[in-house]
Amino acid sequence: MYLSLAVVPETWYNRYMKKKKLTFLAFVIIAIALLLEVGILKFVNDNNTYQMSKVLLDRVVTVLNKNNENENGLIESLKDDYIIRAKAASYIIDAKPTAEHDVEELQKIANLISVDEIHLIDKNGYIYSGSMPKYYGYNFDSGEQMSYFKPMLTDKDLTMCQDVTPNTAEKKEMMYAITWNEAGTRMIQIGIAPKRLLEELKQNEISNVVSDMPLYKGIEIFVADAKTKIIKGATDRIWIGKTLDASGIATDKINNSKTVSFHTKVNGKLFQCFLCHDDTYMIAIAVDNSFYLKNSIFAILIVGIYLVFASCCMVYMLSRVLKEKYEKEKLLYTSNTDELTKCFNRHAYETAIHGLDLHKEWIYISMDINGLKCVNDSLGHAAGDELICAAADCMKECFQNYGNVYRIGGDEFVIIMTEKTEELQKIIKDFEQKSALWHGELVDSISVSYGYVFSSEKAWNGIYDIAKAADERMYKSKSCYYRESGLDRRR
Repeated sequence: MYLSLAVVPETWYNRYMKKKKLTFLAFVIIAIALLLEVGILKFVNDNNTYQMSKVLLDRVVTVLNKNNENENGLIESLKDDYIIRAKAASYIIDAKPTAEHDVEELQKIANLISVDEIHLIDKNGYIYSGSMPKYYGYNFDSGEQMSYFKPMLTDKDLTMCQDVTPNTAEKKEMMYAITWNEAGTRMIQIGIAPKRLLEELKQNEISNVVSDMPLYKGIEIFVADAKTKIIKGATDRIWIGKTLDASGIATDKINNSKTVSFHTKVNGKLFQCFLCHDDTYMIAIAVDNSFYLKNSIFAILIVGIYLVFASCCMVYMLSRVLKEKYEKEKLLYTSNTDELTKCFNRHAYETAIHGLDLHKEWIYISMDINGLKCVNDSLGHAAGDELICAAADCMKECFQNYGNVYRIGGDEFVIIMTEKTEELQKIIKDFEQKSALWHGELVDSISVSYGYVFSSEKAWNGIYDIAKAADERMYKSKSCYYRESGLDRRR
């Protein structure tokens, strides 16, 4: 850990110009962002309208074709229908992002597409949202019923529908269908109770099939006879018995393609219409142009307010950022630096040793200044401080490129050497030479005892065992110093 303190002086004029440029830049960014948002929303809304209408067309065709199937084929037909309902739920949720975590809205969607449950499942197979909060947290590993859908995790093009099976949570008989959303960010699963199979058998009249289709306000469905163009079923029953052209849907738009898209007016409102046909039916999906308008205006308003607020905050915050940066660096420096020697302090030492790895090689060096008490008693504490600073300077000069120097007590220092440990003897020799050549104004010479331990010497029980071993070796060195110098160690 290395600390640095850098303060860049800045004039009032420079700050003013920066604020002015930032203000102009903020307005440009706001304008560009809002234009981009309008464009993106239009593209997304148009795409969602097309996709949702396509799904609804597919669903209507599927439901109508189902009426011509025999009972033996009903289950397989329903599976396809349920997958389409899962897709419909997916597109509706994509079209209304706020519904993703809104239980009430998801319950409404479940009612709209005539299913009992909707579950939103993440990429890892966990249920994170849905119309039934009690199922949140279940995943594809929660049980046999859930594990059936595991292939969905590896194939985002896959859709699946399960036979009637007891569900994992309550062993309740259910049918589940699942699909990935268009963006591939989540899976949408719908659940339907078997009792609905009987209800599906009764829904064999086109008028009932269409009028009972629950949709959001602003979406209309029309089913007409392909030859007479008379409407046989519609979400609004007032159109039944009238022709498509009378309702405002011009059948002359039909060409050789299976589906055509055009704008038209129904009851005086502008709709985007999707019309498809076959030998039996003409099916039209009409989406009110204002279907997404409210959400789009709201989204633009929210983003605009946010961008204005964010820009004001940015201009204000940037004027403070250098000052805050200075204060933070100063605080960090102060909290980790010994005031006298400018080495790292005890706080930094405790933090550092807890981050050391016993499986890597490093060296713990314990150092202690010889004769400091004698200097303090005979020459004064100013001389003692000079001696401490001199020792610290020699240590930093020799070891700072290989590790950190910490002052952990009055004359006690620790060096944690993590780089080029093989050069320890050369570095110590350099340290001894520098110490020997030093002469101060109040003190003539300096002597330092030390002991070091390699982390790789043996299998240690912990960092503090290494520190204790280094201290013991340092004290042996100190004993030798006092014995050879003939000085009283107590002084």
